[in-house]
Amino acid sequence: MRTHSIAVCGAGIGGLATALALDARGHQVTLFEKVDSPRPVGAGFMLQPTGQAALARLGLLAEALTLGRPLAGIAGHTRAGRTIFDIDYRVIGEAYFGLGLHRGALFHILDAERRRRQIVLATGADIATTALVGNKRTVADTAGHDRGAYDLVIDATGLHSSLRLANADIRLNRPYPYGAVWGVVREPPDWPHAHTLAQRYDGASRMAGLLPIGQLSGSDQPLTAFFWSLKNVDLDTWRATPFDAWQSEVIALWPAAEPFVCQFSTHAELAPASYCDVRLRAPVTERLAFVGDSARAASPQLGQGANLALIDALVLSDCLAAVPVMASALAAYARERHAHSRFYGRASRLLTPFFQSDSRLAGAVRDATFAPLARVPYVRREMVRTLAGLKTGLFSHQTPNGLVGSEPIEPASITPSTFRDVT
Repeated sequence: MRTHSIAVCGAGIGGLATALALDARGHQVTLFEKVDSPRPVGAGFMLQPTGQAALARLGLLAEALTLGRPLAGIAGHTRAGRTIFDIDYRVIGEAYFGLGLHRGALFHILDAERRRRQIVLATGADIATTALVGNKRTVADTAGHDRGAYDLVIDATGLHSSLRLANADIRLNRPYPYGAVWGVVREPPDWPHAHTLAQRYDGASRMAGLLPIGQLSGSDQPLTAFFWSLKNVDLDTWRATPFDAWQSEVIALWPAAEPFVCQFSTHAELAPASYCDVRLRAPVTERLAFVGDSARAASPQLGQGANLALIDALVLSDCLAAVPVMASALAAYARERHAHSRFYGRASRLLTPFFQSDSRLAGAVRDATFAPLARVPYVRREMVRTLAGLKTGLFSHQTPNGLVGSEPIEPASITPSTFRDVT
């Protein structure tokens, strides 16, 4: 196998995973990060069976399982208590489950492995431009400093990538009108949804969520991520609203959320998040590849962002290992990721108005149809496969190993069957 010098721009989850996968294949990797002290951005997320398979290939699943919280599925109800979602992963197999995980926990796992392998990390390097010079691609930071020439540059800088803006064929780049505010709180004792992503809806314009995310490394305190849907243009109004009035609004929508919401005392304890719908013609151009949110971005309704980034990392490393010609290897990466990425982009685009929009009709249609549809066995299985990250088309799906490649880069020491005893 031919090895390459590779620059990975961005030391978030996607960038770290990509660096690890490439280093395991023998490539000479340099990781660039714009901040001086890299840290995760975001609260918590669901590591789907696909993301678990990716971590297993990297030999890092065992630690994630010790820190995360196994999740049986999603329970979503209206303000009046009407069931919209009651989805259990085990519909598609006893070994399937989600893993609620703090982004800081996964970042710690990936970065600790990077340090163990001594992969070079250049901090304070905000890579802004890249150019082809012969058969190399150079990178330079925002200060204009030349950061070297490489056989391949990988953009993992995320949603607001300047490299994507300047170099990719962007077919869609549209901000969503709704975002959210989020924060992390302690999980109260005897919380009945300790193994479920629980959500509460009031039409399509108001939504609250509670996601158990396990614990941080070095702590035994179980944590929960709280989310409150909010229109982006209303963020300043929300900040100007008396905090106790907002807490009362949340509790009125969802009384059971009171012990979580009352742990916050100021607006500053909740961080804003905004979302975009981004689609590229292809996640590659000459000696430049895009992974994670740089390759595509969507609303978080299906909880796939970090999982897609982990899959990108492994598939890209596999293509570089299997195909000796760089252009052909990048074309193979684009081809391998096309169907899966396209399905989740379209599905997120379709579902978002039912959960974050001003449409009264969308909320009413959701409330009237989603639960009855989920009672149809075929539809229920396809809903769970969609949630688990397995779909590649309307009538097609893959296994987790089929999406990430079944040959381990490093042997995984544990399989995700530990959830079988969770009720």
